[in-house]
Amino acid sequence: MADRLKKWLHEYLGEVVYGGIDGCVTTFAVVAGSEGAGLGTEVVIILGCANLIADGFSMSVGAYLSSKSEKARYSKERQNEYWEIENKRESEVDEVREIFSELGFEGNLLENVVDKITENEDRWVDVMMKHELELVREKKTSFAIGLNTFISFCFFGLIPLTIYLFDLFQNLDVELFPISAGMTAAAFLVIGWSKSYVTHTSKLRGIVETILLGTAAALLAYGAGDALEQWLL
Repeated sequence: MADRLKKWLHEYLGEVVYGGIDGCVTTFAVVAGSEGAGLGTEVVIILGCANLIADGFSMSVGAYLSSKSEKARYSKERQNEYWEIENKRESEVDEVREIFSELGFEGNLLENVVDKITENEDRWVDVMMKHELELVREKKTSFAIGLNTFISFCFFGLIPLTIYLFDLFQNLDVELFPISAGMTAAAFLVIGWSKSYVTHTSKLRGIVETILLGTAAALLAYGAGDALEQWLL
């Protein structure tokens, strides 16, 4: 079980991180805006859950369609490369020679490399896709990318609402918003730490950027909710 979870995180860490960031930020913004407007627990839960499902679905569809588009582009460019090899062979050979010349190959070694690559069209196309067009085939399915984005969005997006759900059934005698803010900050910390592995930046930078993003969204939403509450009610 642990190995499967580790493999899943390794394959879909990008979707988990970016789905989690968006889920946490948007849901906490709804909570903050509702708090600023002085709305009750029931309204916070209704607005939060509606936002969670709608935005989560929208983001997952966007991730799915983006993946499909990238795969279609890769397929089209790959077909173009086969056509160019068939119809413009000499210029394509020169391109291979130029690519490996820039990588430091020269003389007989360069010509041997060029000959080896161009003797097989599939290998040739693979080289052109990677070194000329800088395109890599996506191994993950578009459906899995969209699904994991949705799961991560909903999982992390539910965190700001958790204390309000407890209050709905237990009628807690505590200030809900500070607890929600604390739980959200902890979630941002985890997401920001994970984000550093995706973006290859420092862990501290990933954490600080994520927390600042969430804080900015919360302040804007709280201010908007407070202003509208005073204006409309």
